[in-house]
Amino acid sequence: MGKKSKRTRKSDDAAAQIIEEPTSTPSLKDEYRPAPSLRTGQQTDELQCEDPYEDVYEEDDDVSYEDVYESSGDEEEMVDAETKLPAINESDRNNTTKVTAWNPFQGGNTSNLEMDESAYKMHHALTPEWPSLSLDIVPDRTLGDNRTRFPHVVTMVVGSQSDRSNKLTVLRMSDLCRMAKEKTEKEMDDEMLGEEWNNDSDGEERSSSDDDEEEELDPVLENYAFPHEGGINRIRVCPQNNDIVAAWGEKGTVSLYDVGGALDLLDRSTMSSKAETVSNYQVRKMRKDPFFVYSGHSTEGYAIDWSRVVPGRLATADCDGHIHIWNASHPVASKDITSKSSPWGNSSFEVKPTYSPSGDNLDNPSVEDLQWSPNEATVLASAECGGFVRIYDVRCPSKAMISNKIHGSGADVNVISWNRLVSNLLASGGDDGSFCVWDLRNFQTQDKFKQPKPLARFHCHTTPITSLEWHPTDESMIAVSDDNGTYIYDLSIEEDDPEKANHGVEEAEGGGVEGVIPPQLLFVHSGSEMTKEVHWHPQIPSCVATTSLSGYSVFIPSNL
Repeated sequence: MGKKSKRTRKSDDAAAQIIEEPTSTPSLKDEYRPAPSLRTGQQTDELQCEDPYEDVYEEDDDVSYEDVYESSGDEEEMVDAETKLPAINESDRNNTTKVTAWNPFQGGNTSNLEMDESAYKMHHALTPEWPSLSLDIVPDRTLGDNRTRFPHVVTMVVGSQSDRSNKLTVLRMSDLCRMAKEKTEKEMDDEMLGEEWNNDSDGEERSSSDDDEEEELDPVLENYAFPHEGGINRIRVCPQNNDIVAAWGEKGTVSLYDVGGALDLLDRSTMSSKAETVSNYQVRKMRKDPFFVYSGHSTEGYAIDWSRVVPGRLATADCDGHIHIWNASHPVASKDITSKSSPWGNSSFEVKPTYSPSGDNLDNPSVEDLQWSPNEATVLASAECGGFVRIYDVRCPSKAMISNKIHGSGADVNVISWNRLVSNLLASGGDDGSFCVWDLRNFQTQDKFKQPKPLARFHCHTTPITSLEWHPTDESMIAVSDDNGTYIYDLSIEEDDPEKANHGVEEAEGGGVEGVIPPQLLFVHSGSEMTKEVHWHPQIPSCVATTSLSGYSVFIPSNL
């Protein structure tokens, strides 16, 4: 450590002497001339100056910790104090809490999660009296497409699952505002101090800024119910005429409802407050009971879908593997679809049993889902138990054009979705928690015992896939739900690290690791219990509606 110089202070009674070291300069005796006041009474050699401070040099030798311990006699403690750490008890080691990031695919209880409001542009939830297995979006007739301005209006049809009286309900949620922004410090001060604190200039600035901000309103819920016999397994709105709703019931019947009167009442309530406009709005008579009921299926089912190419064409399938094709009994003109009067309100449908279980899947032939081609009038796809996906052409009854077992393990295919923008892409979700994207141009294999290779396969989900649907305006985005939540993927995203990417044979044979978050995952909506169905809103960009055991959710992610 060497020597250190210190400047110390002595008591006031002490005096300091300046000790002059011998130098080569002349001495004071030879050259120094004292001041006149000092020439008498004191000699030059005896001259002294009083100074309360003196420079004292103290020598500090290098002392090690070993020397200190030796001087104290504690030879056993001769260790470096800087490197000595306290001992850790084994009990403390076991009680240490390990902090890990939450993984949505690891399961567990999600009821303790806290919602991050900044993750949503909009979020609204509703808890009904009875849960629903299915819902569908009803497009608005007067508000237009591509609506981005808040507040929003969302209309849905839902079917209850009750042990008492069941019903089909038309719900309209209006005045759906965006998530409240965090208040600034000035806004919190103004709220605490009141309006008297704000001067005129601040009031002018605030009024100008308020004009640009969106008005915050309380959500409004309106609904009209239609009685239904038994619980509703699945519900679908006709795309050409939104007044017609088809409901698959647990009693084995398919019922068609005309909800046009209820939609008229809802439209009138959300119109302008001008009395003249409201009074001139025509409202149709609301019919509570279904106008057509079909009981030709042998048992209940879940698969149902309207054709987007042929108006009035419907396909239904039951748990025994029978597929029935519906057609309107009279041609439907475009003017009938756009008019106030329902073109099918007083008519019937012709229903023909078209397909039956095939020979390679007789043990468990249940058809879980159906999807019409978005651009072919006669092409239909089905998802079946046992891991089968089949493609049909209704011009060729009694057999499938293409039939493939996409899951070698035999896991059921629960849901399928046909991409409306890229018609050769079909997505499927299985009971084993995996979902795949298929290119139908390569769906048929030469060897019927060889499984086709998907474009992408994800194994990250640990519970069965309950629903999936392609984005209506983005060809690479898809919404997927399982029992734990709702997930939004962008399949155009690729892994930055090529060593972690799944390509070729590895991907085709089941790439991806269960429970690992893939880079394509954009958003996770959790907190709902046993999510059953998810749909994109066709007129509000990136708006998603879900139904679960705990209720309904309508939200817009902040990153979409």
